[in-house]
Amino acid sequence: MVKAKVKETLLQAIQGDITREKADAIVNAANLSLMGGGGVDGAIHHAGGPAIVEECRTIVSEQGRLPAGQAVITTGGKLPAKHVIHTVGPVWRGGNGGEEVTLASCYTECLKLASANRIKSISFPAISTGVYGYPLEPAARIAIGSVIKYLNANSTSIEQVRFVLYDTNAYNIYAAEFAKISGV
Repeated sequence: MVKAKVKETLLQAIQGDITREKADAIVNAANLSLMGGGGVDGAIHHAGGPAIVEECRTIVSEQGRLPAGQAVITTGGKLPAKHVIHTVGPVWRGGNGGEEVTLASCYTECLKLASANRIKSISFPAISTGVYGYPLEPAARIAIGSVIKYLNANSTSIEQVRFVLYDTNAYNIYAAEFAKISGV
């Protein structure tokens, strides 16, 4: 585990399973339909049960599909986390299609929702790095940099931000970027 402090917020990167996080909120790397899919999205929906699907269905019926870079919040259902913040990351298309701005927006919008809901702890997966194909190194830089930028610019209820990486390779890449960006 690597960690640092930004103002009053503890940042950490760990290797683990985000569906087991006992945070106020975990982040779901969702698809546009919010109905579950593969990777972390499927795992969160499976572990969280039908309550999450029902709330997602209501959100989509009221506001339509969730655009990339935006975020919505639901219950955590059967998960140890109280809430799930769903965000749709960009599909990697070589880096010239606004992917960096969209990915940064995912993290910022999740943190805005967390603050608005007085969430104290939030855990992120490596958004867009699975089936959406975003390369891990730039994704880690954007993720950690976006969180640090948000925390430095805003007063927030958030006391802890964790990056929960599923495998050793992702953890090692995030840990290296974490050290560079945070000065650890």
